[in-house]
Order: sequence, then structure tokens, then C-alpha cells
Amino acid sequence: MRFNVKTGDVLKEQVDLAVVFADEKAELPEKLSELFLADDFSGKPKQTLLLYTRNAVLPSRVLLVGLGESNEVTADTFRNAAAIAIKETIRLKAERVSFAMFGETDVDEPVLAQAIVEGAVLGSYRFLDYKTDLKEEDTFEVKEAILICKNIDEAEKGVSEGQAISAGVILARNLVNKPAAEITPARIGDEALTLGERHGIKATVLGLQELKEQGFGGIIAVGKASANEPRFIILEYGEPSENVPTIALVGKGISFDSGGLDIKPADGMVAMKCDMSGSATVLGTMEAVARLKLPIHLVGLIASAENMPGSNATRPGDIVKSLSGKTMEILNTDAEGRVVLADALYYAQRYNPDAIIDFATLTGAIMIALGQHATGLMATDQALAEKIKAAGEKSGERVWQLPMWPEYREMVKSDVADVKNTAGRAGGSITAAAFLAAFVGDFPFAHLDIAATAWMENPIKAYHHKGATGVGVRMMVELLKEYR
Repeated sequence: MRFNVKTGDVLKEQVDLAVVFADEKAELPEKLSELFLADDFSGKPKQTLLLYTRNAVLPSRVLLVGLGESNEVTADTFRNAAAIAIKETIRLKAERVSFAMFGETDVDEPVLAQAIVEGAVLGSYRFLDYKTDLKEEDTFEVKEAILICKNIDEAEKGVSEGQAISAGVILARNLVNKPAAEITPARIGDEALTLGERHGIKATVLGLQELKEQGFGGIIAVGKASANEPRFIILEYGEPSENVPTIALVGKGISFDSGGLDIKPADGMVAMKCDMSGSATVLGTMEAVARLKLPIHLVGLIASAENMPGSNATRPGDIVKSLSGKTMEILNTDAEGRVVLADALYYAQRYNPDAIIDFATLTGAIMIALGQHATGLMATDQALAEKIKAAGEKSGERVWQLPMWPEYREMVKSDVADVKNTAGRAGGSITAAAFLAAFVGDFPFAHLDIAATAWMENPIKAYHHKGATGVGVRMMVELLKEYR
């Protein structure tokens, strides 16, 4: 989809469909309001009305999309409204579409344009790689989208950012949506190398022998029973400097999680290809940051393994020595994500980062606590937590902070090792974060549990689809754009 920016009147633009966003107080032009009864459209959130204009205006069709009350309209309102509109555009097979708003908004023009682009691109996303019986409506693509704006320079800036961020989200979605037989630890490493070549990012992939030589005990313990050997992946964008912050992003890359010897039930294993979503978020964020050329030193670390049962699998009760030298008592082999992350988080300290942030589909408990409307946030540094919360609100990827009191760290202490990889059901998401915090030293640390938000069977936003969401990419870009 090609985007163009223009000033002027949306009703004087020759397109197949003109999309008009309107809040509940918006006054529509008489030429439009004459085409429907007042009760047909009130501007309520997500409300739509398709008008056939019969030459009353230049576009042959106009789609009204409601935004709700004007004082409640945010960038995410526009993002969702644009996704609703683009789905209708595709249904109508309209090749050229325009977008405009009638009424006032507090959303700045660059942010507005960015949100519309993200909504249109992500709303039109379809994962069709393995479909063989495709119909025209399955593959139809909008050729051109025109944004009618007040300031072309400001809007073009927003369009560029929206396109870059959407590319990162789509990269993440595609990786998670593909089957685990294809997206192995080796393939995730290859994707990182390709990304590095594409954008001039330093990329290194450590194989099994190198992991053994360097002491990555956690990653080896989880991945050793699989025919697909584990990998540790290092990406480095930019250079360390006193003038820019250094941020380490760490992603859980469990390419498939059977549970290991503590094997999952069949219905709990079906979607476990998505257990590498944290690694996809790191790769997607790197893609977006590189496209935007953000002034930052960004390190991406991915601990990737396939958690399988086997005669040589790690057993419940085993003790594993991590890269840090700390020992981990494995009480449950299905709590493997934190075991591989222990190595990656400790490795992140080598870069002397201003912050370490990890993304992981870590606990089912976070789904019970928050549902799918927010990602769980736990942090050792409140200033970092506040920055992430602000970025979550701005991007529409909201987070909710849970406590990280010292008592939770006591709960993960082991009787026979330094720490144990599960502390029972009570406070499960928090104790998992407390386990991770044992490997970050004194560096500011935030853990984002995306187990409930990385994959959706029933999408809650129009720009989501059944399957992978690419969660975290938009939030991280907002954080990194203004990180101080």
C-alpha cells in the first residue's frame, strides 16, 4: 500500500472510497448529511456507515467511521478506526482510498498520521503463507491511501514513522505465525543475521559448541533434548557513546514448548509455537529502530531453544549452573523460559546498559491476572517502569505494573541451589520476575510478561488478527525515541 499526503477537501478527491472519521460532536458537510437519516450515524466508537454518493461529491463511496466522545479520542482510537476502515476497503475492493477527519482532536498531526498508517497496514495484514486455495478477496491489496491533512511536512513525518513501525510489527507477527518445524532456533538465528545484513547491524549467533565453551548452562539445559540445537543471538545497533543511552532488549526464544519431561497436555501445546514471541519482539523492534535511524545504542539478545522431552532431557530436581555461575534448581521443566533468560540477562550486563528490558511469554498466571488488555510489567527501577508505562499509553500497548517487593525474591530461594525455577502458583508472574532479577545485577531492569498479549484467539482490536500480535514493538519504539 502506497501512502500519499495532501491538503484540501476529502470530498473533492477522486478515489474509490473516502473514509471520514467523525466523533459524536462532529458536524458533517451538508452534502454528506443529506445522504442519510440522522439516526443512522451518531459517531459512536467503531460505528460505520457506508454511503453511495450518487455524484453528490467526487468519491463514489464514503465510509463514515465513529470515534466516540471527542474528549476520549486518542491516537489508538484513530489506529483502530483506520483498521476498521481498511477492512471495509478491502471488502469493497477499493484500490484507492482517502482518509480525513471532520471535527477537532487533541491528537497532534504527526501522531495522527502515524496512527492511521499503523491501523491501515496492520489492519490489512493477513497471514497466507500456507494457504493454497486463495480467492481474489483473500489477496486483494489496496494500492494507494491518501491522507488529507493540514500540514504536509508534519503528516509525512508521521507516515514515515508509521510505516517503519508497522514493518517491525509485521516481521514479528510473521515469525510467530509460522510453524515451529520451520522457525527453529537456527532459523531465528538466520533471521537475525539477515536483519543485520539488511540494516548494517552487528549480528552474531552462537551455536551449541560455543554455548558449551562459554558456559551458557541455562540455554543448554532447556534445549539439549531437542534435535534442533539451541542458539544465543546477539544484535548491536549503533555504538556506545556518552551522548546516547545503551538499552539491552532481551527476548525469550523458545521455538516450541512441549513442557519437557513435565509435558503439557495436548490442548496446552497447540499454540506453543508462539513461545518465541519475545524474540520476535526484539527482532521487530530492531527492524523498526533501524528504519527510523534512531540515535541510540541498542543491544538485542535472544536465548533460543526448543523444550522437548527425551532420554537426555533435564529432569525435575536437576541443578543447572547458569552463565553467571549461580545455580538453578529445576523443579518444573515447563518453567523453562526463565532458565534460558537467566543466561541472556547476565550477558546483557557486559554492555553496561542504562536499562535491561526483557520480553517473554513467561506465565499463564498473567492471563488470569490481567486478561488480554494489558501486558504485565515488573521492574526493579521505578523510573524505568514509569517510562515504559508512558510508552505503553502512547503506543496503545498498555501495561500494568505488579509489585517486586523483597518478599518475592525470598520465595525463589532454593534449599539446595541459589534459586529455584518455580515458587508455586501464588504470585506466579511476580515470582518468575523475581527469579529473573537475580541475574541483572544492579542495572535498572524491567520484565514484560507478554503471555496474554502476544497471541490472540479472539482479537480485541481491529488491527489485531487471530494469531500473533507483534506486541511490544510499537511500545519499545515509543520508549526508545525519547529515552533519556
